[in-house]
Amino acid sequence: MSHSILRAVACCALLGFATVSAAYGQTPAAAPALPDFTGIVQQNAPAVVHVEAKYNGQNQPSLRGMPGQMRPSDPGMPDDPQAEILRRFFGMPSMPSPREQKHTSLGSGFIISRDGYILTNNHVVDGANEVTVRLQDRRTLTAKVIGTDPKYDIALLKVSDGDNLPTVSIGDSRTLKPGQWVLAIGSPFGFDYTVTQGIVSAIGRNLGSSDQPYTSFIQTDVPINRGNSGGPLFNLQGQVVGINSQIYSNTGGYLGVAFSIPIDVAMNAVRQIKTKGYVSRGQLGVEISPVTDDMVKALKLDNGTGAAVVSVSPGSSADKAGIQAGDIILTYNGEVLGQASDLPPLVSMTKPGSKVPVQILRAGKKQIIEVTVGEMPRDAKAVDNTSSATSAHAGSAALGMTVRALDADTRHQLDLKPGEGVAISGITGQVAAQAGLQQGDVVLMVNQRKVGSIDAFREATRGVKAGDTVLLLVRRGDQSNFVALTVPPGK
Repeated sequence: MSHSILRAVACCALLGFATVSAAYGQTPAAAPALPDFTGIVQQNAPAVVHVEAKYNGQNQPSLRGMPGQMRPSDPGMPDDPQAEILRRFFGMPSMPSPREQKHTSLGSGFIISRDGYILTNNHVVDGANEVTVRLQDRRTLTAKVIGTDPKYDIALLKVSDGDNLPTVSIGDSRTLKPGQWVLAIGSPFGFDYTVTQGIVSAIGRNLGSSDQPYTSFIQTDVPINRGNSGGPLFNLQGQVVGINSQIYSNTGGYLGVAFSIPIDVAMNAVRQIKTKGYVSRGQLGVEISPVTDDMVKALKLDNGTGAAVVSVSPGSSADKAGIQAGDIILTYNGEVLGQASDLPPLVSMTKPGSKVPVQILRAGKKQIIEVTVGEMPRDAKAVDNTSSATSAHAGSAALGMTVRALDADTRHQLDLKPGEGVAISGITGQVAAQAGLQQGDVVLMVNQRKVGSIDAFREATRGVKAGDTVLLLVRRGDQSNFVALTVPPGK
C-alpha cells in the first residue's frame, strides 16, 4: 500500500465517518431530531393537578408499593398499617391512640371535563377522610370521591366549585407501539409539575394474578416515583394515553421500569361509574394456569401459548358453554393468548351478556366454543357516591354515617342472604370515623336487631341522641365483629 493511501486512511480515521462517506460520493444521513416536549407541557400542565388525601387515625392509605403512597418505612407509619387497621377495628391490641395519628398521601391527577371531573389512582385516595386538589394556578379545591374501582386502581373525583376548568385531550392507548415517545407530568415527592420522558417499552404487560390481573399495562422507561401516581402519560400529540400507576422497584425508587393503566380501560371505568356507580366486568368462571414446558411435551403441543383450564365453576358461563378442565384456551374473541395472564384482562373488558367465540384445544383438536359471558361479582370495596339520594340519614346522622341498600352482586360476593345487611355509603361524622368504620362496611345488626334494608336501619336508629351507645354488628370482607358507637354529650 502506498504512503499516499496510508495517509488517506489515517485522515479518514481522524476525520470520522463523514469523510469516508464523502470519499465515496455519499451524503451522510442527518441524525433524527429529538422531540420537543415544551408544547405538550404548556398545553396540558394547567389540567394536571396535585392530589392530597388526608387520613385520620382509623383510616390509612393502602400500601401496595406504588408511586405516590407512603410506605411502611416512612416516618410515623406503623410497620403493618393494614394489620393496624384490623387491630383498631376489631378491638385487638393497638398502637398509640389513633386520634393522635394523622397521615397524608400525595399523588397526581388530571382534569377530564370542564365541570370538574378528575381522574387519579384509587390507591392515592383509598379510605381518605379528606381530598383536596391543587391546580397550576395555585388554587386549592376540595374534591369528592364520586366512585372508585380497586381492581383497575381508578378513582373518579369531582370538584364542585370548578367552572370552565382546563382539560386534557384523551387519546387512544390501543394505537401505542413499543419505541414511541411518551411524557409524564406529575408530583414526584411533592415536586409539582415535574416533567419526565421516555419510550414505550412494551404493551399488554400483565403483572399476574397477585396484582391487578384485569389490567394490561403499558410498560415505559419514563422516570416515575412516589407522587406520580394518578398522573397522565402523554403521547407526542399531547393526548393522554395512560395513567401512571406502578413501578417495579425493590427500593421504592425508580429503577427504569414503570407501568401505566391504558386510558381506554380507565375511561371505560369512568363511564360506568358515572352511569351505574360501579364497574362491571365479564367473567368466564374458569381457573387457569400457564402452559408449561412439561405440558408442551406431554400433549405434543407446538408451543407454550394459551391458558390451561385447571377447573370450571359449576353453573358458570364456561360450564354452560361446555368448556372443561384440561382444555387449553388458545384465543378469546379473536385475540391470540400469548400467555395465560392475557386472558383475564380480555374477559373483564367484555360486556356481560356478550357472546364471544373461544378457541380451545382438546385431545389434540382445535374447536370453537361460543360463550355467553357472565358478570363478575361487584367489588365490595368500591365506593359509590352517586346514589346518595337513596341513602338513609335519619337517626344515623348522630352516628356519623349514611347507608345504602346492598345490590345482588355484593350480597353474592359476601355470601349474604336477601334481607341481610346494609352498606355504609359515607362517613359523615367523628363518631363513626373514630370507631374505624369505613365506606363499604356492611351493617348486619343494630342493637341485636337485624337490618336488611334502609327502612329497617332507619327504624333501628330512630331516636338515637346524645349520650346513647349503639351496638352494631359489622361485616368487613370475610370478618364480622361488634362495634359500639357512643354519641358524645351535646352532639
